[in-house]
Amino acid sequence: MFYVIRLKKLGSVAGWFCFALAAFILLRAVSTLRVLQAAELLADAPVLVIDAGHGGFDGGAIAVNGVRESDINLAIAQKMELLAAFCGQRSVMTRNDDSRRTDFLAYSEHEDLVYRAEVANQLSNAVLVSIHQNFFPTTQPWGAQVLYADDPLSIKLGKLTQENLVSCLQPENRRLAEPALKTLYLTSHTNGPAILVECGFLSNYNEMEKLMQDSYQTALATVMLASYLQFIPMMNSL
Repeated sequence: MFYVIRLKKLGSVAGWFCFALAAFILLRAVSTLRVLQAAELLADAPVLVIDAGHGGFDGGAIAVNGVRESDINLAIAQKMELLAAFCGQRSVMTRNDDSRRTDFLAYSEHEDLVYRAEVANQLSNAVLVSIHQNFFPTTQPWGAQVLYADDPLSIKLGKLTQENLVSCLQPENRRLAEPALKTLYLTSHTNGPAILVECGFLSNYNEMEKLMQDSYQTALATVMLASYLQFIPMMNSL
């Protein structure tokens, strides 16, 4: 009952249709998870590290209507955290608000990225999903794209997440998952599997409006969590 009440906060009544479409893959992913022994579950269960990109003074990309990337990132991350708890998965957020990043004089982008990487690296069996929004000087580009770290598990999770985002939410999206640049600190300095998900383009007017909707944020969070659940059984097979 507790989670049923909280789940109502994920979106409006009109948004449940979008949520239901994305939830289909979530239910399918849950059904494919291995049944582990209790001791193995306690000792080896992975931890989902949810990183809401940017935050506080660092707003990230700014849409034409003034919406900040960091706020959309956090909204999606919070929904993903709630869904993870609902599915019985352990998760950790690198930020729940902007409290650590509001002092202009004390802010350091590098130190902030180091902190986020340490959150994942200090946990055993951590899987990092960093949530971002894209931006381009023109309004034409659109579509989600996943960037993955340079290791077999990250590649598997990245390609799986991209496939699910396209098949469930953006069937006309022709973008492919790609290796993250070496200059991306998080994917280069995280010990475990790590992906960065560009959920869409704030520079594209239609996509910007969708990314601001609770229902679409919930759909994105659902597909990303479902991808993580599908990925768990693969972690010991690669």
